[in-house]
Amino acid sequence: MALRTSNVLFKLVCGSVIAGAALMTPPAVAETSEDFYKGKRLRMVIGYSAGGGYDAYARILARFIGKHIPGQPSVVAQNMPGAGSLLATNWLYNVAPRDGSVIAAINRGIPFEPLVGGQGIQFDPLQFGWVGSLGKEVNVTIAWHTSKTKNAQDLFTLGLVVGGTGSGADSAIYPALMNNLLGAKIKLIAGYPGGNDVNLALERGEVEGRPSPSWSSLRVARPDWVRDRKIIPIWQLSLSKHRDLADVPLAIDFAKTPQDRQIMEFFFARQEMSRPFLTAPDVAAERLNALRNAFMATARDPEFVEATKDQDVELDPISGAEIDALLKRVFATPREVIERATQLSQSHVPTQQAPGGK
Repeated sequence: MALRTSNVLFKLVCGSVIAGAALMTPPAVAETSEDFYKGKRLRMVIGYSAGGGYDAYARILARFIGKHIPGQPSVVAQNMPGAGSLLATNWLYNVAPRDGSVIAAINRGIPFEPLVGGQGIQFDPLQFGWVGSLGKEVNVTIAWHTSKTKNAQDLFTLGLVVGGTGSGADSAIYPALMNNLLGAKIKLIAGYPGGNDVNLALERGEVEGRPSPSWSSLRVARPDWVRDRKIIPIWQLSLSKHRDLADVPLAIDFAKTPQDRQIMEFFFARQEMSRPFLTAPDVAAERLNALRNAFMATARDPEFVEATKDQDVELDPISGAEIDALLKRVFATPREVIERATQLSQSHVPTQQAPGGK
């Protein structure tokens, strides 16, 4: 009996010691970002075919971002064109691995499609891991130097005859917004095949200005216009000013009511993230932060900056956290504001057909 009791006590003591030792054993260390990425190949999926602006920027980023990611993975670029990058966006949300091994480059307007009833949407933009954007797009209304319209106030009194392309383009949508919301008097000459054709029409005197070209693109396409002051920037169609245009007002500051301002913010928000990069939903926070930090470090990398200088869009990076905040703000826009914005964008601006237009 005593022996049996001793055996029982021995087993209890041993069990307690083993259990205590187990409690004292440190837990397995979670895999770090460096552990995960070391020796791996990260995929840069591009929602467009090769040769365009999104493709160029993504491929340059792919060349440099690996050295700034912990573990320094190799990065391979892969094109996945279709429906203006909608195909790649749906794939990233529904099929891609959710471990931070894929970054995608998509069109700046795609995240906003769910708000306006876009077709084929199979994603929630607020669930993605936003890595960052390499650029902001600042559009401007410009007048030719010989025009009587010299500033924003003149748009309300003298008006401006501008050239544009089709009815669904920014060159038609923005004048409609400015006329209906702000009271501008912009008349559109529509039907030009493209932006360069409008530029030529401006030089020939067929029109007095352009309603919404990109300032950075103008600087590349027509540097003499900027250098020789052949054009007058009237106002900026964006949420923040371009560094070249500190004295040119923002059109949004002429909004008459808080709702009007919300409508303009709704349209201009996508320009704050004109070259967006993102990863799949549910990527671990530590790994997403590693990608975000690497993205911003790459955007400041002198070699990367030099490699982008021959592209059409200037570098003006914003972080993934800033994109998160921007999207949450826009997606909180009241439904009635979005509906009014859609109606206004589809309303007509006084229009005349361009010479030779169809």
